[in-house]
Amino acid sequence: MRQASFSRLEVQGHKRVTRKAAFLKRMETLVPWSDLEAVIEPHYPKGKRGRPPIGLARMLRLHFLQRWFSLSDEAVEDTLYDMPAFREFVGVDLWNEAAPDAPTLLKYRRRLERHELTRQLFESVNEQLSREGLQMREGTLIYAPPSTKNADRARDPQMHQTRKGNEWYFGMKAHIGADEDSGLVHTLHATAANKADVSQTEHLLHGDERRVWADAGYIGADKREALSDRPIQWQIARRRSTIKALPEGHALRELLKQVDTLKARVRARVEHPFQILKNLFGHRKTRYKGLAKNTAQLYSLFALVNLVKAARLRAFCA
Repeated sequence: MRQASFSRLEVQGHKRVTRKAAFLKRMETLVPWSDLEAVIEPHYPKGKRGRPPIGLARMLRLHFLQRWFSLSDEAVEDTLYDMPAFREFVGVDLWNEAAPDAPTLLKYRRRLERHELTRQLFESVNEQLSREGLQMREGTLIYAPPSTKNADRARDPQMHQTRKGNEWYFGMKAHIGADEDSGLVHTLHATAANKADVSQTEHLLHGDERRVWADAGYIGADKREALSDRPIQWQIARRRSTIKALPEGHALRELLKQVDTLKARVRARVEHPFQILKNLFGHRKTRYKGLAKNTAQLYSLFALVNLVKAARLRAFCA
């Protein structure tokens, strides 16, 4: 049992639990910490030379705090001094030690990027969920969300602009494949914003699909060379112009609208991870320059998204 720190005793008399503290308490029990630490441990410094490294468990918690609350390295450092709930979650006692600083967080993140460890964290979470029967089934949902605008005024050479509706976006796309039943994300592929959705289809399948549900951006996926020989039932939405071309009140037009509505109810599950990503975690725009850094961040984010969705599924089934 962790010894009560001075900062914890400072607020022990307060009965109200904040939403952030409640969320962190829930994540403490939900995240498979030992499994994820085992992924990073072979690449983590052993402290044989130079200054002893900060504990791996503490740095992993700091990394997840950064993802959950969409914080910069400097903001994480400041928040540890400002918020007792964050200090308790990470295990920092300001009475005896200083909080990890922003350069330490930067070095840790670069280590994860260099060894592609965030992707391995994502895969480790999915393996655990699969063992619990919450992951891969038969169908795959595919969706490419709107491109995120670059936070920097200077254009990132690896990002591009694209048009969606009447608006232009500059940034990147996160394409995901999600389970038909649970809505859990099993594959992720990131590209510049100008890449056509259909061109990324083969990167979003886990290989055992019998059905694929996708929006109109994936029309023609079944005819692509890499996918044409797969035994998949393609459930792809029609373009609105196809239905509107039929006369109003036409029996076929009404039938097609009903069929597309039913398909859309299934496809809608793939949007739920983005709801968690954008509204709960606050990740609405890219934080770093370059596809590699932002893709590494997305793997961490969607691993945490899956854990939140899995908790909701367990609560629903309980």
